[in-house]
Formats: sequence, structure tokens, C-alpha cells
Amino acid sequence: MTYVLIPLIAFLVIMTAVSLVRGIVAFLKSTETDLNRDPGAGATEMQLLQNKMMFNRIKYQAMAVVAVAVLLAVSR
Repeated sequence: MTYVLIPLIAFLVIMTAVSLVRGIVAFLKSTETDLNRDPGAGATEMQLLQNKMMFNRIKYQAMAVVAVAVLLAVSR
């Protein structure tokens, strides 16, 4: 069981980091466009991408925590 959980945890950690980086890139791009647009126009494409990446980061991070908890429970 641990041979399955350890690569799964590594994969989830990598996906968490990728989502974090993509969210930061979207944030940096959205700040440039936000300075030059009408505030009442709604959310921009980069803001929506930033929101999606934040949700993905939280999702992968929660799955990694659950996998670590299962690994700890199995190893005892």
C-alpha cells in the first residue's frame, strides 16, 4: 500500500505546486490589465483563471493531506 501512496503523494504535491505557479502567473498578468480597464466590466479572463487555479491548488492540497493521513494510518 505504501508503494502506491508515496508516488501518489509526490504527484499531488507536484500538481499543487504547478497550480500555485499558474495562479501566480495569472495574478501577475491580471494586475497589468486591471490598471487599464473599467472596474464595472466584470471579471477578466485572467481573474477567472486565477480563481480556477486557486481552487485546483486547494483541491490537490486536500487530496495530498488525505493521502498522507491514510499513509500514516496504514503504517501504524
